[in-house]
Amino acid sequence: MADDLYDRYMKTAAAHRAHGETCTRCSPDARCAVGRRLYESLSRLQDAYLTKQKQRRG
Repeated sequence: MADDLYDRYMKTAAAHRAHGETCTRCSPDARCAVGRRLYESLSRLQDAYLTKQKQRRG
């Protein structure tokens, strides 16, 4: 599960970066609908991944 979570986290991070490089409507303060969805997905996956890492160390 952790490897799958990491893979999803990294793929979403790459998609978020790629979108940010090409979208003219997104900025650090405002995002288009697609950018907002990618950011929210990235945020949830990052939180889940970091929580999993803390559990492994604890």
